[in-house]
Amino acid sequence: MLAIDGSAQERTQARSMVISQQGIVATSQTLASQAGAQVLARGGSAIDAAIAANALMGVVEPMSNGLGGDLFAIYWEAATGRLTGINASGWAPQLLSIDYLKRQGLSAMPQQGIHSVTVPGCVQGWEKLHQRFGRRPWAELFQPAIYYAQHGFPVTEIIQDHWREAVAKLAADQNARRIFLPQGQPPKVGELFRNPELAGALELIAREGGQAFYRGAIAQAILRTSERLGGTLRPEDLSQFEAEWVQPIATRYRDWTVYELPPNGQGIAVLEMLNLMERFPLQRYAPQSADALHLKIEAQKLAYQDLRRFLADPRFAKIPVAGLLSKEYAAGRARLIDPRRARRDPRPGNPSWAAGDTIYLSVVDKEGNIASLIQSLYLGFGSGILVEGMGFHLQNRGALFELDAQHPNALEPRKRPFHTIIPGFMENGDLHIGFGIMGGLNQAQAHAQFVSNIADHHMNIQAALEAPRFTKLTFGGCDVMIEARVPPQVRNALARRGHKLQVLGDYSGRVGGGQAVLHDRAARVNYGASSPQKDGAAVPEPAPYFDPGAGRKE
Repeated sequence: MLAIDGSAQERTQARSMVISQQGIVATSQTLASQAGAQVLARGGSAIDAAIAANALMGVVEPMSNGLGGDLFAIYWEAATGRLTGINASGWAPQLLSIDYLKRQGLSAMPQQGIHSVTVPGCVQGWEKLHQRFGRRPWAELFQPAIYYAQHGFPVTEIIQDHWREAVAKLAADQNARRIFLPQGQPPKVGELFRNPELAGALELIAREGGQAFYRGAIAQAILRTSERLGGTLRPEDLSQFEAEWVQPIATRYRDWTVYELPPNGQGIAVLEMLNLMERFPLQRYAPQSADALHLKIEAQKLAYQDLRRFLADPRFAKIPVAGLLSKEYAAGRARLIDPRRARRDPRPGNPSWAAGDTIYLSVVDKEGNIASLIQSLYLGFGSGILVEGMGFHLQNRGALFELDAQHPNALEPRKRPFHTIIPGFMENGDLHIGFGIMGGLNQAQAHAQFVSNIADHHMNIQAALEAPRFTKLTFGGCDVMIEARVPPQVRNALARRGHKLQVLGDYSGRVGGGQAVLHDRAARVNYGASSPQKDGAAVPEPAPYFDPGAGRKE
């Protein structure tokens, strides 16, 4: 399960896995991976390292994540085998409603600006995770992020490209323009970027905890910003917010059990895709064959129709989770897949009612505990609104609400929107994998492809992340984007079946980038992987070779 069949000298993957008996941290920016690995070396848990790495990611990749965003995580405890999930996605303000927006002359949810802002859940998620699973002092975890915010860091290649794409959004906000467009331009690759205001906000959180964000000085800055822009946020929207512990949902795919978090996230679409794909002999096909890719694309279309129709906040809408995950439901839906022809107009099913921009990181510590964590502002630099004096942007997750009052995902006060960000986890006997692949609606289909690469095609985790992917970001139709590394003869065969292909670059960010860690409990060895669509790497915790007692047998 840990290597592609065939000689390593003839492999198609570009990077090797990181392999260590110590912990490993995999993020989309190497400084964050390094910081997390250093926390592990100080005796920190996987959650401690994940929080430290995530806090630093908000500094070094500010368009994708930060204090103003939401968070989801899955945590696996090696000693007990217990899997725990947390949903730290925020709700709409109490005064924000469909009627309110229509009185403002809006007929659709705004995609940026103050009315796209929902309460940020990230800091509350960190705090709850640390209280339950942390080992190191809370304040210590923020020292790397504070250091780089104060002293600066050299901007990396892919992150600089995303920064450049957001110039117009940044320029539209005077506070964002001042900080993120020094001399009126985004920083160049290798140029040092500092954010002292963000350092100050991080120091407040390190010293005062979540209290600073939801009731203290940061809360007051958020409320002042909202009031200046005519927003509806009120003190109680922040102070009354609570992240929620949730139980992951799962399906069996081949020999693996695959876990995702329940709605309001799109993880259920991963599991439905896998249930559909299970009905076909994908193991017999080459991973980049027209037969395999066609079946996966068609499974995506059906699963995403259900995603669009049913996904919402389960505190407000009845969601047929058990029905959508039913193997019997999948069998019926799979009969709609024609192995020789692309379906143009898939429709949602009728399941039984029984019972932009994002960062993902994964951590495994030397005991084998795994943190699978994802955090996001949604679109690049979120709502485009910088919190006054605090150096971070507010997310625009509210953009994913519907203004159709009959839709399960209709905007309502204190409701959480449909969420795209999802952490993943899978296990097979002694093998346990925390994984995630970023990119809005790309994520569920990318997760399913990753799982299939491992379960059907026996790739290792690095090869499974690197393998060419497709993505379809529309609902219905035969359009699909695919990386150029898929051979031309395969692309031509897909076109003959009716797929309308848009060919992307070899390692396109549009199919998302991701990380993964694997713990082999029997061998007590850890593995890490990071995809080339991001600037990051999997970095191992250093062994205690400078400790005078490191060589002694216990």
